[in-house]
Amino acid sequence: MDLTVNIGHLKLKNPVMTASGTFGYGEEYSEFVDLNRLGAVIVKGISLKPMEGNPPPRICETPCGMLNAIGLQNVGLKRFLKEKLPYLKKYNTGIIVNILGNSIQEYIKLSKALDDAGVDGIELNVSCPNVKKGGIIFGTDKKTLARLVSKVRNSVKSAILITKLPPNVSSIQEFSKIAEESGSNAISLINTIPAIAIDIETGRPRLANVIGGLSGPAIKPIAIRIVWESYNAVKIPIIGIGGIMNAADAIEFMFAGASAVAIGTANFVNPMSTIEVIEGIEEYLKRKKIEDIKEIIGGLDATKSNNYSHNRLWL
Repeated sequence: MDLTVNIGHLKLKNPVMTASGTFGYGEEYSEFVDLNRLGAVIVKGISLKPMEGNPPPRICETPCGMLNAIGLQNVGLKRFLKEKLPYLKKYNTGIIVNILGNSIQEYIKLSKALDDAGVDGIELNVSCPNVKKGGIIFGTDKKTLARLVSKVRNSVKSAILITKLPPNVSSIQEFSKIAEESGSNAISLINTIPAIAIDIETGRPRLANVIGGLSGPAIKPIAIRIVWESYNAVKIPIIGIGGIMNAADAIEFMFAGASAVAIGTANFVNPMSTIEVIEGIEEYLKRKKIEDIKEIIGGLDATKSNNYSHNRLWL
């Protein structure tokens, strides 16, 4: 059974990664998860200088998910290279670093430093809804996105380049094509969806930032739709993200066109979720007698529905 997948020139032992911002820098989860078993670790967003993030409360539970407004708190590039990256390099697992900046020049500096340090991939965060300025501006303007991706691509020699696009744009197909044509080796879909939760007893928002990013099972059908639309628009690999809690969820994303998946909110619920997803995918392939996982990528037959007869009962 072949579980390997390719993201650009990076070959992963399996398609299961960790979503940025949900797995720390990897070391935090190493007590529960054998990092060697993961396809890749995508660490939380890194900026040039340390960021404290938003004031608390920054997380709250919602029906079928969670709302967060962490605000991209991180140790900054210098400390990451000195304290966090050496630990990850002990493992035989892909290292992908999510980066964010307030200018194209900041993205370039981050990318060059990380590329020189030997990371396997760089994920451009142009879609975070939880900060007052920065990344998301680049992800919602076509010309700016094209300039950012092309400039970073020219500055990176070895690492693959992934663009994490926002879900709330006019046409995800157009933005996906821009990322592809500008030099991105892959795209990540989707980031969290801007949302608000209110405490009706106090009349106040549950998050100090008011608006946060909605994640978890509630957004999975939206994420799968966006992955499928992008898969039909571009040729580069897609990393599917959004509400993946088990192997069945991950397989759905792959049928829709994702070459790999990243587990996010599930890590907060079950620290072993990534390993369970890998094992569940293996069991599925054995049961279906599929020898190569790449056979199911993009396998959605959109001309048919299993629920046609059931739907008629409700008409």
